[in-house]
Amino acid sequence: MTSALIYLDPDSDLSLQSQIRQKLVEAIQEGVFPPGRRLPSSRKLADQLDVARNTVVLAYQQLVDEGYLISRERSGLYVNEKVFEQRVASSPGTARNAAEESLWRGKIRTGATAGPEYTCPHNWQQYPYPFIDGQFDQSLYPVREWREASRLALGVRDINEWAGETGDVDDPMLIDEIRTKILPRRGIQARADEILITVGTQQALHLVTELLVDSTVQVGLEEPGYPGMRRLLERRGAPLLYQPVDREGIVVDQRLDVCQLVYVTPSHQAPTTVTMSMDRRRALLEKAQRHNMLVIEDDFDSESNYLGNPHPALKSIDTQGRVVYMSCLSKVLSPGLRLGFMVASRELVDAARRLRRLTVRHPPLNNQRTAAYFLSLGHYDTFLMHLHDTFRTRWIELRRALNYYLLHHVVMSPAQGGSSFWVRGPDDLDVKFLVKEAASRGVLIEPIDHYYATSKVPDNCFRMGITSIPHDRIRAGVLELRDLFYDLTRNKIENFSSACGRHVVEPDLQDMIADTTMISEIAYGDPCTIQLFADGSMIGRAGYENEDCDAGTWWIERNKWCRQWSRWTWGEAFEFDVVMDGEVIKLFDEEGRLIERAILRSGTQAQDAPA
Repeated sequence: MTSALIYLDPDSDLSLQSQIRQKLVEAIQEGVFPPGRRLPSSRKLADQLDVARNTVVLAYQQLVDEGYLISRERSGLYVNEKVFEQRVASSPGTARNAAEESLWRGKIRTGATAGPEYTCPHNWQQYPYPFIDGQFDQSLYPVREWREASRLALGVRDINEWAGETGDVDDPMLIDEIRTKILPRRGIQARADEILITVGTQQALHLVTELLVDSTVQVGLEEPGYPGMRRLLERRGAPLLYQPVDREGIVVDQRLDVCQLVYVTPSHQAPTTVTMSMDRRRALLEKAQRHNMLVIEDDFDSESNYLGNPHPALKSIDTQGRVVYMSCLSKVLSPGLRLGFMVASRELVDAARRLRRLTVRHPPLNNQRTAAYFLSLGHYDTFLMHLHDTFRTRWIELRRALNYYLLHHVVMSPAQGGSSFWVRGPDDLDVKFLVKEAASRGVLIEPIDHYYATSKVPDNCFRMGITSIPHDRIRAGVLELRDLFYDLTRNKIENFSSACGRHVVEPDLQDMIADTTMISEIAYGDPCTIQLFADGSMIGRAGYENEDCDAGTWWIERNKWCRQWSRWTWGEAFEFDVVMDGEVIKLFDEEGRLIERAILRSGTQAQDAPA
C-alpha cells in the first residue's frame, strides 16, 4: 500500500530522500496514515521503492525530529497523535451551493471592469511555435546566480535585518542598488526617499491612480494601449481621452490640452513596440509644462533596444518633476518575481507608501534582499547582456523571416526593438480565424482586440512575440504561418501561373539583370536597394540611412535567376522565376509563390525608392 502512495520522480529536482519525506507528510496530513498508525520498516519500504535503506532511514529520522513520527522501542515508528491535536474537524456538507453563490454575487459592491482579455493556452509550452510575449523561458533563467544571491540573503546577519517588523520601509540595500545601478542606465538621478518598491509595475500604477485620479481628472491614454492601466482608470471614474499612436509614439497635439494626466510607454509602446522619438518626448514635456500636466512613464521594456542606441527616459529630461517613472525587475528576471519600483517626488512617494501600507506593507523583504545581492554581485548586468543578445538574435530572426516569407502578406510596425512585433495583414484578414487556424498548426500568435478601448479595432492585426520561442524554431514557425496565409489567400495573391507580364528566360535574363538596381520596400516599411553588377556581384542596402547592408552574388541557372547573400536570407542560395511587368520585376519561388516585387532601373548608382 505504501509504495502505491509514494511515486519517486526520477526527473524531480528533489532528492529521493526529500521526495519520500514529502509524500509521507502529505499522507499524514490527509489522514491516509491516521494518528497512531505504524509505518512499515525502513527495510520493507526501501525494498518496495527500490532505493537504498539508508535513504528511507534518513527520511524517517527527519520526520521524527520534526514531530510527525514517534519511535517506540522494539516496536517501530508511529504517526504522532499530537500532530492533530490543534486541528478542528471539518463538518460535513460544506460544499458550495447555488444559494451561497447567489449570496456573494449580491454582496460584492465593486470590482474590475470587464473587457476583452487574452490568455495564452496554459499548455503553451507544448506548442512547437509559441510566438507569444511575456511568458517565462526557463532555459534563460540564471539559476546558479539567483541561488547565490538567495544564499547570501539567508545569512544570519541579513535575516536579522529583514525578518523582523520593519513597518513600511523597503530594503535600503535594494533601494541603493536601484538608485546607483539601474536608474543611471536610463539617465535618471534620484534620492533614496524618491524611490518606492512595489509588487510589480501594476501595483505602482494602482497606487498612482488611487492618489492622482478621480472623476474630475481627464487622463490621456495611448490607443491602442495597455489594458491594465485602462481598467484602473475606469475604476476611478476618470474621463479618458484615447490618443492615436504613429511611428513616433503617442501623437502630441491640441487634443491633449484638456488632460491633467497622460500615461505613456515610450521605450517600446505597449503593444505596437514603437519607440517614442526625442522630438515627441520634448513636445510632450513642453505640453505638460504649459498645461500643468503630469506624465506617468511606464518604462517596462527599456532594455530591449536592438537597432541604434536607446533614448533617455522622459524622467531624465524632465526638469520640473512632472514625470512619475516606473519600471520592474520582473520583465528581466521572471514574471513570478513581481518586483517593481517607482521614482517620483518625495511627497508622492510618501503618500504612495502610506497607501501601500493599507494592503501590503512592502513586497517581501527576503525577495528584496535577494534582488539586491543579485544586483550588487553584478549578476543583473551579466544576465541583462545575455538576455539582450539572446532576444536580439530572436528578434532579428523573426524580422528576417517575416520580411522574406510574408513580404506580400504583412506589414510590421517600425520598431527599434521590443519583445514582440505588431503585424498587419491584408485588409480582409479575419484575425480571430487566423489565430485559431494557426494554433491548430502549432503556431501561437496573439490577437489584439483587448488593447483597444474604442470600437475601431482593426480585424487584420496581430502580435508575434520572441520571449518564449527558441531561435531555431522561428523560421519554421513563420513557414507554417506562410503556408496558412497562402491557403487563406490562394486566389487573391498573384502567383507565377497567373502573373501579369512576361516570363524572362536565358539569354535575355542575363542581359536584363546585369548592371541594374532593384528598388523595393521591405515588410517593416523601409526602402531597400540592390545593385546588380555585370560580374555577378551585388550589394544590398536597407533602411532610410542604409543602416543594414550586405553583399552577395547572383547568376543564371536553368532559366532561373539565382542569388546568395552573405547574411541576408540566412546566407542560403535561392532561385526564382522572373516576370517583368513594365519596369516591375517579380520573383517567384519554386512553388510559384510571389517572393519579391521591385522596380528595376538601369545602372548601379544608389537611387532613392520611388514615391
